[in-house]
Amino acid sequence: MSLTEIVSERPRPAPAINRSVAGEKPSLIGLDRDELATALREKGVPDKQIKMRVAQIWNWIYVRGVSDFDAMANVSKDMREMLKTHFTIARPEIVEEQISNDGTRKWLLRFPPRGAGRPVEVESVYIPEEGRGTLCISSQVGCTLTCTFCHTGTQKLVRNLTAEEILSQLLLARDRLGDFPDRDVPQGGMVPSSDRKVTNIVMMGMGEPLYNFEEVKKALLIASDGDGLSLSKRRITLSTSGVVPEIYRTGDEIGVMLAISLHAVRDDLRDLLVPINKKYPLKDLIEACRRYPGLSNARRITFEYVMLKDVNDSLEDAKGLIQLLKGIPAKINLIPFNPWPGTNYQCSDWEQIEKFADFINAAGYASPIRTPRGRDILAACGQLKSESERMRKTERLVFEAMMIANHGADDD
Repeated sequence: MSLTEIVSERPRPAPAINRSVAGEKPSLIGLDRDELATALREKGVPDKQIKMRVAQIWNWIYVRGVSDFDAMANVSKDMREMLKTHFTIARPEIVEEQISNDGTRKWLLRFPPRGAGRPVEVESVYIPEEGRGTLCISSQVGCTLTCTFCHTGTQKLVRNLTAEEILSQLLLARDRLGDFPDRDVPQGGMVPSSDRKVTNIVMMGMGEPLYNFEEVKKALLIASDGDGLSLSKRRITLSTSGVVPEIYRTGDEIGVMLAISLHAVRDDLRDLLVPINKKYPLKDLIEACRRYPGLSNARRITFEYVMLKDVNDSLEDAKGLIQLLKGIPAKINLIPFNPWPGTNYQCSDWEQIEKFADFINAAGYASPIRTPRGRDILAACGQLKSESERMRKTERLVFEAMMIANHGADDD
């Protein structure tokens, strides 16, 4: 079967209707240049001005980060009034901003209704590290995958996010972090990449990005546009639980770095931990990884592996992992399990995680143990969940007790 004959049969939530985070008015955020040109033309902007106006608006939104048309100083007053009447570039509402004791930030964001729908909420997380800052972005409200170790997976899918809503998470984070240039910087001034607070983005928030392929694709192509947000594709990582047909499309049509939520090396166990494996088993997933374009030691696939005590953390599992990935340029991220209220899993003992990592390193694979970040604000891997299913106070108390009990084992 050729790659073009591989057709996804993924569940398809009803598409979001119109693109506005401000309600009735459509947003210009998330439109590509052709769509932006069409939107302006439909509102009476003369053809001879279209190219110039598109370039101006694109620069103001993505380079200078304005969220108010009145801030577009080199756009005529009449043009600004037309834009305000018909469009928006507003940010989503911040319902809550939390800052962890390790500097991690989590934003709970509310987007307005789409069509006959209701307002929805998602979470985004910013993780500062020495020399870099990573923003974890959501692609869906909820998730369909029901991975048994993941808190987000306990929330039902509400709908896909639009390209506008995906990009708005990045724009808002840069707003909050002071990551756009001052307004008095000359037109065209860029933020030096070395001074950026958001240097990397990862599609590892709520949802399965490849079940929202078209909107994620549009958002990431805009994020990596050299005349706008200008993030290198090598600094954008898309994580998937294994939607095999769209892995091929991701390599061909987006070209960003790939991460695989693996977590098991046997189909019987992965069927339990990551149920999508029943549809796309390990053989098909690993073949898609081997054929991902541009693989090299400099462009490795990251395999995510959550460490679950007495479930997938034996040395036999480590041996199976090495055998499974043989020949694939890869990095293996070992993730200490992050507890959440109601889970039946426990984090592997730290000594066992280190033995697992040492075995993989000895086989020639980089195998960093991910430092848990933002656990105290439920911002760590697998802990995101929107306000629509906010924990009750009693659940918070259970979580705090679990954290105290696991503190020593996690060496945190």
